[in-house]
Amino acid sequence: MKLFLLGILGSVTLAHSAELVIPDDVLFERQIEFSNAADQHLQLNLARPKNVSGDLPAILCIHGGGFRAGTRESYDKLCVTLATRGYVAATLTYRLAPAHPFPAAVIDCKVAVRWLRANAAKYHLDPRRLGVTGGSAGGHLAQFLGVTADVKEFDAGTHLDQSSAVNCVVNYYGPSDLTKSYGKSVDAAEVLPLFFGGALDTKLKEHVRGSPLYWVTPNAAPALIVHGTEDKYVNYEQAGWMVDKLKAAQVEVELLTLPGAGHGFKAADATKAEDAMIQFFDRHLKTR
Repeated sequence: MKLFLLGILGSVTLAHSAELVIPDDVLFERQIEFSNAADQHLQLNLARPKNVSGDLPAILCIHGGGFRAGTRESYDKLCVTLATRGYVAATLTYRLAPAHPFPAAVIDCKVAVRWLRANAAKYHLDPRRLGVTGGSAGGHLAQFLGVTADVKEFDAGTHLDQSSAVNCVVNYYGPSDLTKSYGKSVDAAEVLPLFFGGALDTKLKEHVRGSPLYWVTPNAAPALIVHGTEDKYVNYEQAGWMVDKLKAAQVEVELLTLPGAGHGFKAADATKAEDAMIQFFDRHLKTR
């Protein structure tokens, strides 16, 4: 089953790469190294409009794959789309479990945010307007960035003079409370022990620390959460918990429910989700 799932993920990545069309008005750069944590040369791909005047808002895209698989190339197409909409958009590689358990992936995503700010002049982006999005494990990591801006224990590596805060989050079906995923997800019992170095009975503290729900404060970034009601990998109730917690902290949050949708959106659901994402980013990042 593991080989089958990894094969599917690889096929999706290749399909995305093969289908990628770069419009004439977009610059697309691959394999830009942003970190060398633990001798891992981590790279990102970056898309931006050509011939722009002024600094543009930026969006970091974080791939899914159960914290143990997936590649940044799966978001190449979205980055190009965002560039055509007036954004600088990057998709990153982060360290994967089990070789690199929590919080390695979080640390890498925060390094990428700081790297973008440190290179703002080079890529013509506005460091004051930076959003993040991701799906599944990537949605979890995006949401985690949104609630831990002032948590220094997750800031490590380069460009520590820059902030790892994000202005807003679009979370596609990312789990919010990993202590309650067991028994509600078809693969949590396989995935989470790899991510945390053990299951709930031996690594409860890590499961709590790794759950965005427990980091919510009034300083959390505004969020749009998009989730299908028939998700077998991340139960729909996870979205409700995060929405309720953010509302209780008086943080702006929106929930887009897709009735009957599973884990990963198709056809009309995919279009509706992407339209909502772009509208959310436009409201939060294109108005000063």
